[in-house]
Amino acid sequence: MRQIDHFIVGGAGRAARKGAIFDPNNGGVQAEVALGDAAVLDKAVAAAKAAQPAWAAVNPQRRARVMFEYKRLVEANMDELAALLSSEHGKVIADAKGDIQRGLEVVEFCCGIPHVLKGEYTIGAGPGIDVWSMRQPIGIGVGITPFNFPAMIPLWMGAVATSVGNAFILKPSERDPSVPVRLAELMLEAGMPEGIFQVVHGDKEMVDAILDHPDIGAVSFVGSSDIAHYVYERGVRAGKRVQAMGGAKNHGIVMPDADLDQVVSDLTGAAFGSAGERCMALPVVVPVGEDTAERLRDKLVPAIEALRVGVSTDAEAHYGPVVTAAHKQKVEGWIAKCAEEGAELVVDGRGFSLQGHEDGFFVGPTLFDHVTPDMESYREEIFGPVLQIVRAPDFETALELPSKHQYGNGVAIFTRNGHAAREFAARVNVGMVGINVPIPVPVAYHSFGGWKRSAFGDTNQHGMEGVKFWTKVKTVTARWPDGSPDGGNAFVIPTMG
Repeated sequence: MRQIDHFIVGGAGRAARKGAIFDPNNGGVQAEVALGDAAVLDKAVAAAKAAQPAWAAVNPQRRARVMFEYKRLVEANMDELAALLSSEHGKVIADAKGDIQRGLEVVEFCCGIPHVLKGEYTIGAGPGIDVWSMRQPIGIGVGITPFNFPAMIPLWMGAVATSVGNAFILKPSERDPSVPVRLAELMLEAGMPEGIFQVVHGDKEMVDAILDHPDIGAVSFVGSSDIAHYVYERGVRAGKRVQAMGGAKNHGIVMPDADLDQVVSDLTGAAFGSAGERCMALPVVVPVGEDTAERLRDKLVPAIEALRVGVSTDAEAHYGPVVTAAHKQKVEGWIAKCAEEGAELVVDGRGFSLQGHEDGFFVGPTLFDHVTPDMESYREEIFGPVLQIVRAPDFETALELPSKHQYGNGVAIFTRNGHAAREFAARVNVGMVGINVPIPVPVAYHSFGGWKRSAFGDTNQHGMEGVKFWTKVKTVTARWPDGSPDGGNAFVIPTMG
């Protein structure tokens, strides 16, 4: 059986504990992953600590050249990476390639790191006084990443962290760890020094060791909100800089003037793509007005029934299995819960079976109508191929739904009315907004981050926000004596006079 080990300098030795990696398409165990502890982490941190000062001293353009080569290598190995990702996660090959490509866009941003690392400079802040700032690396950073994007999110974190001069240790999900290890191998092949990009595997024991380690300066996390809150509190208490991204319940507001054919096309991809296992999925649609709701439902039902669920290698499949049997059971439990709460179950995806893959972790597409805000199944994240219709009588009610929800990751509005779109974008209490864009994940040179229980910490992922997170600012005030015997007159900064 295939064995997946830590990717650290010198190796980690024999693993005392191992975790099973399933093939979601057939339910069988396909590999084992070593589960590390504080001793494994100590070894990785020691290697990072030894390597980081020299890497930070490399000028930014040379670090950028490593990123250029890394981008080339990832692109050259795209097919291999996508197949490996699909085999462990279950998402179809097209979605797997999209996962990798969105991470590569951040690598592209990091190829321009010499420009974004430039500080500010003021000549003549006072008589003979110059003031300037510089961005310097934190030292050692760690990324703790989820199962649903095993390429994109490690690249979001690791590319920015290393390109600004840090050493980076990745702790990926133990459910699908092979792609993160392969990404680290390619980083080394691209010219990254040993010890700058390492991978450790583990469960809560490893996470706690990371959060408590005194030599780790910053931790970036993506996962569920409860765990994100835990990571944030424990990490900050240990004196670390922490960004912790949590769950979501994204809404799509459909105005009466929207192009419903386009809306339905967008919704089937946004709600059911990657089996709904995305924090930027669109699991709630809010039609404004009963007429809009009825017209939308009439178009949605046949579109959902036409979706093809298949194995991850099926090029015709719209989506594949969910990641584990436990997650399948959880999603089907939420379907039962929503029905018990009184919502109308229009399309039921439970009990879906694929011939020849009866033990696979498949959940069929599911549609609910007449879901109400008091239902637990609406308030909580389902994280599966389930779409809920919550009807709103007017614009203000539709605006209120995502604004008052505990999560505030993403939201979308579908309309031809520019005033309504502008008003919605300005007033909605959510961190990322799409206007006729169902999944408003920002491009790499902007930043990703939600509000409320979708994010803990003050800095977003990638873009300039990511650069700020992985660096600290140093400001220098300099005066050179003018050569007179008394060294010149005493100087007082104007704002202190």
